Amino acid sequence: MEITGKIIAVLPANGGVSARTGNPWKSQDYVIETHDQYPRKCCFRVFGEEKINQFNIQAGEELTVSFDIDAHEYQGRWYNDLRAWAVNRTVATAQPAAAPQPAAAPPFPPAQPAESPFASEASADAGDGSTDDLPF
Repeated sequence: MEITGKIIAVLPANGGVSARTGNPWKSQDYVIETHDQYPRKCCFRVFGEEKINQFNIQAGEELTVSFDIDAHEYQGRWYNDLRAWAVNRTVATAQPAAAPQPAAAPPFPPAQPAESPFASEASADAGDGSTDDLPF
């Protein structure tokens, strides 16, 4: 899956030594926020020190993150895990959705100013000496 947005949080790195293999490990979590009408936040993890250094994710960056979703059970509860496997920097020239667009020319020529429909009545009534300019 992919998600595009802005990195709003870089969480502290976690690390340790695997009990099974005895090898050291490192992971780091990040929070990304989408630019949808109703922005969504998503926390994803990068696993492995070499990937963390390769991606070099910083707060405020615009990214497209590709990740796999997996779930695991712990003490009768289920937890989702989103592991990033690719990160692409997006172009920083994203325009907001509500950016004003230049007005387009109308598809037909503008109408010529017409005389008021009451002009003929007003000129006809003007001879009676009335100062009332209402058409009725």
